[in-house]
Amino acid sequence: MPDDGAALSEQEIPLIAQARGYGTRTAIVASEGVFTYAQLLEHSHAVAASLLDGASDLKEANVAFLTSAGFTHVAVQWGIWRAGGTAVPLPVSATRPELEHMVNDSGASLVVSEAPFETVLQPIAESAGARLLTTTHAFEHPPHPLPDIDLDRRAMILYTSGTTSKPKGVVSTHRNIQAQVTSLVDAWKWSPKDHILHVLPLHHVHGIINVLTCALWSGATCEIMPKFDANAVWDRFLEGGLTLFMAVPTIYSRLIAAWETASTDRQQAMIVAAGKQRLMVSGSAALPVQTLERWHSISRHVLLERYGMTEIGMALSNPLHGDRRPGFVGAPLPGVEIRLVNEAGDEAEPGTSGEIFVRGPAVFHEYWNNTEATAAAFSDGWFQTGDVAQLEDGAYRILGRKSVDIIKTGGFKVSALEVEAVLLDHPDIAECAVIGADDPEWGERVCATVVLGSTASLSLTALRDWARERLSPHKIPSRLVCVEKLPRNAMGKVTKPALTTWFQAEKEAPPTVDEPTSV
Repeated sequence: MPDDGAALSEQEIPLIAQARGYGTRTAIVASEGVFTYAQLLEHSHAVAASLLDGASDLKEANVAFLTSAGFTHVAVQWGIWRAGGTAVPLPVSATRPELEHMVNDSGASLVVSEAPFETVLQPIAESAGARLLTTTHAFEHPPHPLPDIDLDRRAMILYTSGTTSKPKGVVSTHRNIQAQVTSLVDAWKWSPKDHILHVLPLHHVHGIINVLTCALWSGATCEIMPKFDANAVWDRFLEGGLTLFMAVPTIYSRLIAAWETASTDRQQAMIVAAGKQRLMVSGSAALPVQTLERWHSISRHVLLERYGMTEIGMALSNPLHGDRRPGFVGAPLPGVEIRLVNEAGDEAEPGTSGEIFVRGPAVFHEYWNNTEATAAAFSDGWFQTGDVAQLEDGAYRILGRKSVDIIKTGGFKVSALEVEAVLLDHPDIAECAVIGADDPEWGERVCATVVLGSTASLSLTALRDWARERLSPHKIPSRLVCVEKLPRNAMGKVTKPALTTWFQAEKEAPPTVDEPTSV
């Protein structure tokens, strides 16, 4: 392992410089062990040197990487940044076609893989003309001088579902990330005394920024679970020592369900353990009032709701101290400007709804290799979120999406058009339309209405089995209706609002064996 001392130090991004001051404090607790900030610096330096392979600077080259949740993931991400590259984290739940899209669309010249994923990534990297590097090899690389990193360099590309059939790459600079992190550290009063349990995916802004990077910026400890398990989370709560917890509504629903099936003695202990933490946050999807109230009755916490998205980080938050109103997401965070714009393009009057426009240093740099989409996303320097809200007594209430083609399920954002494009490849499906139907646990369910070929038949189970090789679990329809024809307007466009009644009437619970548990 290389010495990470001053002789090899680069002009560092502030996140790395901050870490130097935390030295032997515990940074990461994960399945691989317990690691200090000094060890994280050493391992990330080795990764950076390995990526450079004798070069002086990656010069913003895109580096895709796939690792399980844990210390290795963090060290690789930091190593990419320290080598001057742009990190492209890949989802562990992604199918091969989805991985191919992200690697190819990003134009990644380097792909980093942990051993379990090498088999699937090797042919993808070869096809893309990218060099594949294993994490084992990367950690063994000797020291090498690292480049100076300017804050305005591209730092990360996260793929998010939009209103097109394929996910778009959201590009953030180091300055964008720093603004996102410092805003939350200020608002939620992170400190080196904090210890957070991390149960969220590390390819989404919620897990990367709100939990992991805020913790590491602050000198806190981030304890990473390899995957979410409700009883395992409760076991960890009972061990004590945690100060924060952040999750999506679906996770809180699962934790509530686990509490309700526990013994009376265990329930009482769980109540005490949860109450000892200083803050619990919910986001990435609307929090049902009944979930908020039930969690409060169990944990004594009024969940802090906030609002954000991949392109902007977090924009709105209920207060750390003060009233948190059910159904509201609070006020603008430090450094964030918000305005509501009505359909006429004017400022929305008080008490009326409008689309949320956001401006500030946390707003993303661009959509990767998509100048048209980038231009369309902004209006006079304001990012148009596509979310509609209303300002009431100083707090914002989210009313929904402008586009029916965006589905929020379990905290994930799913493009209905992407799912439709995949379903149309099914040999028995002639036409299809995908919508999100309201669901108390998931926020929305991915629901498919299909027109079959004249002699075909199709069950939900058969469709889900077929889709597993083509779509991530959270994108697979959990409800299916087969019809003779889809409802269309005079222009021939499917009228998706008309489809919702078919699914509202459905009472049978859909399969949940491989559905998402976090975002």
